[in-house]
Amino acid sequence: MTTIHSQPYRPWFVVLLLAFAVLLAKGTWFSASAVIPALTTEWGLDDTSRAWLTMSVQLGFAFGAFGSAMLGLADRWSSHRFFTGSALLAATCTALIALFADGPALALPLRFLTGMALAGVYPVGMKIMATWTQRGRGLAIGVLVGALTIGSASPHLLNVLGGIGDWRRTLLLAAGLAALGGVMVAIAVREGPLRATTPRFSWSQVVEIVRERPVLLANLGYLGHMWELYAAWTWLPLFLLASFEASGVAAYWAGLAAFVAIGIGGIGCIVAGAFADRLGRTTITIASMAISSGCALVIGLTFGGHPWLVTAIALLWGLTVIADSAQFSAAISELSPPSLTGTALTLQTSLGFLLTLITIWLVPPLVNLVGWRWAFAGLAIGPVIGIWAMTTLRRSPAAARLAGGQR
Repeated sequence: MTTIHSQPYRPWFVVLLLAFAVLLAKGTWFSASAVIPALTTEWGLDDTSRAWLTMSVQLGFAFGAFGSAMLGLADRWSSHRFFTGSALLAATCTALIALFADGPALALPLRFLTGMALAGVYPVGMKIMATWTQRGRGLAIGVLVGALTIGSASPHLLNVLGGIGDWRRTLLLAAGLAALGGVMVAIAVREGPLRATTPRFSWSQVVEIVRERPVLLANLGYLGHMWELYAAWTWLPLFLLASFEASGVAAYWAGLAAFVAIGIGGIGCIVAGAFADRLGRTTITIASMAISSGCALVIGLTFGGHPWLVTAIALLWGLTVIADSAQFSAAISELSPPSLTGTALTLQTSLGFLLTLITIWLVPPLVNLVGWRWAFAGLAIGPVIGIWAMTTLRRSPAAARLAGGQR
């Protein structure tokens, strides 16, 4: 009898197990962001401190990804041990906030370390996945990014299930699940037969990358995407909470709506991954950014309106805001000369997460200035620039190298 561990099924068994572990570990990313209302009350946070609860993770991840690429850690250390150690470190930092933090002074450095640790989770998970898949890699990437998305949404569900009355419980639950994900990989995941050395980052190659116009356009598309993504994920739950409260709806339902609105992006990632190789990377990214930017412009107009209408637009936004994410990395790998791929991907990731610091910080002052009605409108700027970049790339001869000729 054929078992799940036999050769035809083994790659997808590893991909799915790895995706589940990523889902569990990524809950630490927004664990503190999910309980911002409680922390604001208990710690007396201002807008800047609230923003830094997420921004510190973004900054830590950028530093971690850059440092890992510079030192070649993914090749020096066993990938499954690297993943496990990183997940356990993220879990430890998150638990320490719940157990010992009584304000931003301790919480923010621990959040930064959490971000650095998570740089050893998703990128390393992607590396392990690549050693098991060749055909069907687009779908596998979509599954992994989908898991990342649901994991990012999971703290809002944990908050609904038991943390609304005690924010520490939400963080401890997220920490426990991250530790479980790390242990799962340590026990059951190893690299596959397609293992290859990870291309290294090199400062000397940065100028060459800038001169590669197709790569530059794909990076610009990615930066436009990132301008919107993490600010939406950070502040959409608070928008929903404020909107539901204005309609007289309990916080419980706002938390549940936030989880579904962010988590539904996982479906978008899988669908986009499945169709990208057929319809083309530029087609998927342009369509996703067009819809998500429209949602950013429109959702504020529904503030305080019927919860079903607000939730419907939030769901559409969540579905499309992340759906195209993996396609930008895939485009870079296809457009870059092999010798430049490592530097190009590292540069893309680091610049993208550094850019998110601006929009995450920007939304609260905009709420104070123009209210929730228009606070998200500025996020549409990024996707508009991204659409221009990907449309320009689509018209170039280099687009023939994308997705086997599917532009």
